[in-house]
Amino acid sequence: MQRRAFIDANVPMYAVGREHPLREPCRLILQRIVDGDLAACTDSEVHQEILYRYWSLGQSARGIALSSNFHGVVDMVLPVTSADITTARELGNRYSHMGPRDWLHLAVMLNNGITEIISADRHFDDIEGITRLDPKEFVQSQP
Repeated sequence: MQRRAFIDANVPMYAVGREHPLREPCRLILQRIVDGDLAACTDSEVHQEILYRYWSLGQSARGIALSSNFHGVVDMVLPVTSADITTARELGNRYSHMGPRDWLHLAVMLNNGITEIISADRHFDDIEGITRLDPKEFVQSQP
């Protein structure tokens, strides 16, 4: 498999959200994926996270549109498998400072040989074998 970065849910949400220091870097990351300059993937749980967040805000239509648009940009969507669920439970015992959604993301990444995640969530910095790429720093470091 070609080297790919896992795109966390906060990247597309910052990209379409209100003004924020990460809004433009996240937009640039998504544009680099569209342009073919960045190979990326995500998982089905990221889409659930997007849909749930906007549903909980009473903005289901906005969440559905964002999930659809994000799927058009990052069309490699990895499933959450039975093996991933088992791995996520093991990760939960080791990384209690993170939540179950992130355990699932990590499990999908580890079980698919993905070692980089583009995310604003700093708690990924503490994970053995995973490199978190901060959206702002990542955009600044790329030509």
